[in-house]
Amino acid sequence: MPISELIPYLGYIVAGAFVLGGAGILASVHTTRMKIKHGYPLEGMWGQSLKPHTDKEAQARVALLTQENAQLKAEVGAMRDRLETVERIVTDSGYRLTNEIEQLRAGKEKVQ
Repeated sequence: MPISELIPYLGYIVAGAFVLGGAGILASVHTTRMKIKHGYPLEGMWGQSLKPHTDKEAQARVALLTQENAQLKAEVGAMRDRLETVERIVTDSGYRLTNEIEQLRAGKEKVQ
């Protein structure tokens, strides 16, 4: 196929290249916007960090979140202990509980 036959289609080829280039640029802008929105560090074209420093506000926020995380872990541990106790009570055959109630009643009768 000679080049003279491709000349009428040259405009479509150039337009397609511009559309693909524009789509690539828009995708890059969107990716950068999402990184900024969600707090990810920005990177240059070759992976170098553009914002390597963290400000004091971010460090304070990390410290606060770390402390809150530790408190929540302790609370979850306490709830697990309570849940184990409740499970033990619920899954008990009832025999032991009945015996304990009868022993308490017998103890009351002795006191009176």
